[in-house]
Amino acid sequence: MANSRSGDSMLERFVRILSAFDATKSSMTVASLSRRADVPLATAYRLVDEMARHELLSKEPNGQVRLGLRLWELANRSSPAVDMAQAAMPFMEDIQSVVRQHTQLAILKDDDVLVIERLSSRTSVVNQAKIAGRMPVHRTALGMVQLAYSPNHVQESYLTRHPEAVASVDAVSFDFRRHLVEIRKRGYAAFDGRVDTDTTGLAVPVLGRNGHAIAAIGVVLPLGFENLQSLVPVLMAGARGIARAVGEKPSGTEAPPSQFPLNEIGQADRL
Repeated sequence: MANSRSGDSMLERFVRILSAFDATKSSMTVASLSRRADVPLATAYRLVDEMARHELLSKEPNGQVRLGLRLWELANRSSPAVDMAQAAMPFMEDIQSVVRQHTQLAILKDDDVLVIERLSSRTSVVNQAKIAGRMPVHRTALGMVQLAYSPNHVQESYLTRHPEAVASVDAVSFDFRRHLVEIRKRGYAAFDGRVDTDTTGLAVPVLGRNGHAIAAIGVVLPLGFENLQSLVPVLMAGARGIARAVGEKPSGTEAPPSQFPLNEIGQADRL
């Protein structure tokens, strides 16, 4: 039931306050939180006090507010993302022992790539991805490989909502649908410098029983990394292991990684 003049419920305001925090804004004043959450200032103060009592928010001595520890505690008790990350960890550790850069696990959520686990080494290249952080689907190997292994109606719906996906950084249009077909044909996606200019992203899908992606596992490597294609079987083996660990049987639809020569990957996958 709505209990405000604007018609939104207190639960809706509660959710907007929590959602106001993101990777670029992990703490803020109550006044800033009020503006970002579109909640009246007096209401924001009252809700922040109440949420802080339950440790859902934390009030710092300097007046800043941040997400509370209890949120992390509750989220880690049980959730599909946590279950997936826990099942994937042994396989991610195996992959990380080979690449010694960044190994990442992600799912699609609300038209974004949501990173749910990441392993990195001290000498890893720069990587903007963060656990619980989001990135555009069409700018990442993790996103595109999942979209390629999604039903056609999901792909078309994404294109309808994101017309910017059909243009590259230099505004040159290309056949987005053909690009997805090519990714699915070879079984992986590889992007050079789409998020960080000095890196290459490589990802394969974690497939469910229906042959659609339920997640993606990938690596972020220095641009020009030698023997990039040799990592594809390593990632595919990890993806199959993750699928088994979460109770999905891989459909066996992964394409062999040799259908496209390595020197074609960068050209084909630079949107």
